[in-house]
Amino acid sequence: MIGKNLNQFLKNCFDFLGSLIILLIISPVILVSCIALYIESGWPIFYSHKRVGKENKEFSLFKIRSMVQNADEILWKQNPTLLEEYRRNGYKLKNDPRITVVGKILRRFDVDEMPQFLNVLKGQMSIVGPRAYKPNELDDQRKKYPDSKKYIEQALKVKPGITGLWQISGRNNVNFEERIKLDAHYASNWNFFSDLLILIQTPLAVFRTHGD
Repeated sequence: MIGKNLNQFLKNCFDFLGSLIILLIISPVILVSCIALYIESGWPIFYSHKRVGKENKEFSLFKIRSMVQNADEILWKQNPTLLEEYRRNGYKLKNDPRITVVGKILRRFDVDEMPQFLNVLKGQMSIVGPRAYKPNELDDQRKKYPDSKKYIEQALKVKPGITGLWQISGRNNVNFEERIKLDAHYASNWNFFSDLLILIQTPLAVFRTHGD
């Protein structure tokens, strides 16, 4: 059985080298996506927003913009009906009217998520880990699911990941209560080889979700 320190060393090496190699490989896709997005809706191409990381430390998560430029203002200030649906459905919108035409294509193939490998290189995320939650999402869900507090605390003991148990177990079809239990289970039981197994299953999970 591989010890905890060796597991962590292997994970750190894999995160750094894996992210570097992936970014080099996918850089042409990112470039084409950025050009298409600029032609459709101008600057900015990238955006960042706060997420909660290891030990409850907040960081800026990077993405390629897939929505209209004032998407946050539309959700939080201009459209209370949309905000209510967003909160009611576990901080997701099935048919989000803010997503652009190019954005829909980027999201279909998860291209908008690719800049998160920069977060991994910065040491803020891992390739595999719990979901990176928004601060206000955790605040609201603690109130909605009081029993989830212990699971949230456990999940925040490790770095969030680009993929994880939550993704291969149903992604958007898994509600918060089930998802945070999966995250807590991962944080308590992860090892390098279980990470590899999750990675192997991720492409199929993405294909299955987008194929529904």
